[in-house]
Amino acid sequence: MQSEETGWQFMEFALNLAARNSDVSKNKKENIMFCTQQESLIDFPCDFPIKIMGAAHDDFLPTVAEIVLLHAPDFDKANVQTRASSKGNYLSVTATIRATSKEQLDNLYFALSSHPMVRIVL
Repeated sequence: MQSEETGWQFMEFALNLAARNSDVSKNKKENIMFCTQQESLIDFPCDFPIKIMGAAHDDFLPTVAEIVLLHAPDFDKANVQTRASSKGNYLSVTATIRATSKEQLDNLYFALSSHPMVRIVL
């Protein structure tokens, strides 16, 4: 339990740091472009969990679900797990999709990480 709390404290620290660092958002597209040039080590199709973190807001979960549905039309909202940070400032959403290609994952990652409500996508 202690290490779980420490993990959430680190996540809050990382999210606060990312929010203050404007270079993070500038470099998102460059990082994605670099990643898309590499070969995939994933065998498609497969179930693929994506963790999305952002500030706790009533619209965060519906917004994330809408973006995921755009890129994975067969996404089932029942395959979502949420968790609030210890202070309730942030929300972690894990959405498991049926990934069909690297291109699909790259496009979904880019769409999520480009949204202003999203801080981190893993």
